[in-house]
This record gives sequence, structure tokens and C-alpha cells, in this order.
Amino acid sequence: MHILLIHQAFASLDEPGGTRHHELARYLADLGHRVSIIASPVSYLTGVDQPISPLVEDKDGLIRIFRTYTYPALHKSFFHRLITFFSFMFSSFFKALAVRDVDLVWGTTPPIFQSVAAWLVARLKGVPFMLEVRDLWPEFAIAVGVLKNPLLIKLSFWLEKFLYRHADSIVVNSPGFVAHVLDKGGKNIEIVPNGADTNQFKVLKKEAARKAMGWPEKYIVLYAGAHGMSNDLEVLLEAAQELLAIPDIVFYFLGDGKEKPKLIEKANSMKLVNVKFLPPVSKNEINQSLSAADACVAILKPVEMYKTTYPNKVFDYMAAGKPILLAIDGVIRGVVESAGCGVFCQPGDSQKLAEAVRFLYNNQKKAEQMGLNGRDYLEKNFNRKHIANKLAELIEMLVRNG
Repeated sequence: MHILLIHQAFASLDEPGGTRHHELARYLADLGHRVSIIASPVSYLTGVDQPISPLVEDKDGLIRIFRTYTYPALHKSFFHRLITFFSFMFSSFFKALAVRDVDLVWGTTPPIFQSVAAWLVARLKGVPFMLEVRDLWPEFAIAVGVLKNPLLIKLSFWLEKFLYRHADSIVVNSPGFVAHVLDKGGKNIEIVPNGADTNQFKVLKKEAARKAMGWPEKYIVLYAGAHGMSNDLEVLLEAAQELLAIPDIVFYFLGDGKEKPKLIEKANSMKLVNVKFLPPVSKNEINQSLSAADACVAILKPVEMYKTTYPNKVFDYMAAGKPILLAIDGVIRGVVESAGCGVFCQPGDSQKLAEAVRFLYNNQKKAEQMGLNGRDYLEKNFNRKHIANKLAELIEMLVRNG
């Protein structure tokens, strides 16, 4: 079976960013399926434009990755971001038409515009169209104030409903999305949740990992991921300020994003000697970074819609066996509390976040057990291999039923 995925933000395992799709593609290849991926050469995390490379093959040629032209100004402004999205939508459409013998087209959102290309290619090729919903765009963009233009909002809502109603199957990565997708006219909805590859993540000795990283013998609170508007990292800086009186506690910000320069500037103006910013690392390298930390932070703005999300980083933290400081309410809070793998604190409240850090710092044995609890719970419930098997079964059924 030959699966075609159109995904602007695709990141391979040797790149920084979310690698859900490369991991799933590798498992699908292990089952004998071919996967062709059309992606952007512009990093969705850093905004850096790389030269369009020739075809990259993986898994003995069963996975083929094509990079196609994308306007290289992702992080300049919302207007430039839209041009970036539309440029990829058009270039990926024409690239996809040239891919032969496709059995199913897999579209993913956000960005939502690339899924239009995926739908049209599927219809022209006469094969099923599977739509994957990774967050509720445009609702999230409106909630954080990124999308404000009334005409664009109206167009985006129309486009969202159109895709939901014309997909042959809809895959969501969080159970929190199901009600919304149904309400917008979606049907044949399946949950294929975020998770982590337990073969890729090992529970390493903290001391050895820290020595390899060159990190100090301090109590390290690590945030790993995107530095964007949604991530509310100013609150984490304010929590660091609350804990300046405990010099043994330090905060490491690992990753990149549009807001990173502003965050560095703010940390400097606040004289936060307990904060350090680090460049992003690839998925192949992230396990060592997480293993070198004492606790890991997952945080989003206190937006009602964010209660529906299953953030990738939470599952990575669990896989690495680290206790989680969770400043996100909703369905992911249910996972963390069921696993007994972290401490919840109210989103948007720097004082509560500082109190949670202080609690883990003062109860380090208990925190270590939380980390082990998370790893055990993930192995049983969110193992990427099991998730990929479910996806494979769904795709095979869609192709059979045509």
C-alpha cells in the first residue's frame, strides 16, 4: 500500500520539532507500506530556510521525503506566514500530482491550507482522503489573538467545515477534539493519540546525562519545545524570578520559536541569573537533554480551547521518566493525574508554578517516583508502536473500502 502525506511542518528524526509523522511512517514501513511525504524546507520551529534538497529515502526506500518550495518568511509576521502557507499549498499540490500509484492521501492540519491540497489530490487520483486534526485551527488562532481579520476568520471557518465534511475519515490526536469536530460536521472520527516511542526514549542516569551535556550540579527545571505565543513562557520567567532566592534551582529553556528573542530580552531585563536559553536539538538527541533535567515543564496560555489538547512534550517527558510541572488544564491533566507523574498548577499563575517547583525540589524522592510512574503509564497506554498499529489498521480499512 502506498500512502501520500502532505505536511508542511514535517520534521525528520534528525531535525528539531515534532516528529510524530516520521515515527509513524517508520512503523508503517516496518509493516511493509510505502510512505511518500511532501514537506517544506522551512523549519516550522526555527523558521530557517534550508536549500531544497534532493529526494531523501528512509527504511530501504519505503519512505520518501520530498521538500517543495515554500516562501521563506514563516516568522516575520502573520501576513508573511499566510503567504508561506499558501505557497506550500500550491507547490505541494503540483508535487503530489506527480507521485504515482497512491492508495490513500493523508492531509493534516494545521496549517489548514495544506489539507485543501491533500483533499483535491485525493479526489483527482480517486483514492480515500484521511484528514488528521492536530489542533483546532482556526479556533486556537482566534483565541490567542493571532487571527483577527473578520474575512479571514469567516473563510477559515468555512474551510474547516468543508474539510471535516468531505474527509473519508478524520483522525484526531486528542479525545478533547471529538466533540468539536462532530459539531462542525465531521464523521468517521478515530482517535490516534500523541505518544512516544519507548525504544527511542530510555530512562538514563541523570548524572551521566548531565556530565555528557556539561550541565551543572543544580536542580534543573527544563522546558523543551516551541517558544511561541501559545506557550506562555513569560509566566515561566516570572516563576523563575519568584525562586531567585534558591540559587540551587535553575531554569533551562530548550528550543526555538518566534518569541524566543523577546523572552531572552525579558530575562535579561529581569536579571534572571537562574535562567539559561539553549538551542533546539533533534529528536534523536532530546532523550539525553531530558534525562539531564530534574523536572520538566509543559505550559500553555490559560485559554479554554487548550483544555482539549494532548501536547507532544508531555508524552516525551513521560517516556524519559521525568516528573512533570503541568500548567495546562483539561484532558492532558487527566492523563498526568491518572499516571501520578506530575504536579498540576493553574495556567497563567506564576506563583502557583513556583510553588509546584518548590514542592518537587523539596520532595525529590517523590518526584523521581512520579517520573517512573509516567514511564510505566506511557508504556501501557501511549506507546507509539501500538498507536501506529491502530493507524495502520485504519488506513488498510479505508483503502479496502475504497
